This record gives sequence, structure tokens and C-alpha cells, in this order.
Amino acid sequence: MPVTLTINGTSRDIDLPPEVPLLWALRDGLGMTGTKFGCGVAACGACTVLIGGQAVRSCQVPLSDVSGAVTTIEGLGQPDNLAPLQEAWIKHQVAQCGYCQSGQIMQAAALLAETPEPTDQDIDAAMQGNLCRCGTYPRIRAAIHDAALMMKAG
Repeated sequence: MPVTLTINGTSRDIDLPPEVPLLWALRDGLGMTGTKFGCGVAACGACTVLIGGQAVRSCQVPLSDVSGAVTTIEGLGQPDNLAPLQEAWIKHQVAQCGYCQSGQIMQAAALLAETPEPTDQDIDAAMQGNLCRCGTYPRIRAAIHDAALMMKAG
């Protein structure tokens, strides 16, 4: 029996067993490849999505446990209308290899929704579970601060 989820504002039927992790339902079941597989044990943050506005590691959430609307990187902004975080990421040239970026941005989106004017300490605490093997952490912090200013300005 298909599982019905709201993903990026659209109701989607996913015909996979309820124990399948959300990550694989998104990538393999729906062809939404913006959410990345990194480690499979929720240690790297590459698979971060929002469920009900909360950042979660989709590699560890079975479909049966999803309760709330899911937002993926594909739902954050569009190529012709980027979200402030995406604009800031580009402005600060955060991406190097880019593999972790969708998870980083989704984690940052959850932070800014909860803390619209984060301090460096707020950012470091919120982002500590998202690993960047290229080491762009100072750029990530600067981009989050810049996105917060853009969001405040409207």
C-alpha cells in the first residue's frame, strides 16, 4: 500500500515499504536527487531535509515515521527565484565540491526559521552535525549571517 506524503507542498504517493528510509524514497522512489547520501548513519548531514520545519537526517527516518510536511532542497527555491540562503551561498562561494551543500542549506534553513538573527555560536551549534570535507565552515557561517540579513530586510 502506497505511503502518501506532502513533499515540497505537493501530495505524493510513494509505493515503497514503510521501513524504507525517506532518503531512498526521495532519491529512488521519486527521482529527487538533490538530497544526498553521505554516510547512512546520520553522522554527516548530507541527507538533511526538513520535516514539519525541523532538520532531520533522512537516511535514518523510515517512511512510516514521517509525520509532517517534507521540504527538500528542491522545495527551497527555484532557479529563477532562489531562496536567500541559496543566494548567500553563491555570493560567499561556499561550495567547493558541493556534495554536502544541500544538507548544509537545509540545516541552515531550520536554524534561521527558529533563530532569525543567529550569533556565531548559534550557527556553530546548529551546523555541527553537518560535515564539509572541503572545510568551508567560515564561508558557511558568513553565508548564514548574510541570509539572515536578507530575510530580515524582506
